[in-house]
Amino acid sequence: MISHTNSNFWKLYRKLPQNIRQIAKKQYKLFASDAYHASLHFKRVHSTRPIYSVRITKNYRAVGILEDNIIVWFWVGSHDEYDKLLKR
Repeated sequence: MISHTNSNFWKLYRKLPQNIRQIAKKQYKLFASDAYHASLHFKRVHSTRPIYSVRITKNYRAVGILEDNIIVWFWVGSHDEYDKLLKR
């Protein structure tokens, strides 16, 4: 699977605590080598749209759109904000 990010992802990424940014980089590399690694909890989170999430830590997630084996990560943030995002 090919993985990309967009400008919104990076805008949100820069607002994360430094330690979470470091873990996010590590998880991004793990995703690049094994998208289905158990620690990532990679899963579809929308019933009609191809929207997926991965776990960064227990309290942080990243969200992207998967089309034709390419995922574009557009959001990253806390689990509380993730829950709000998914309710939209």
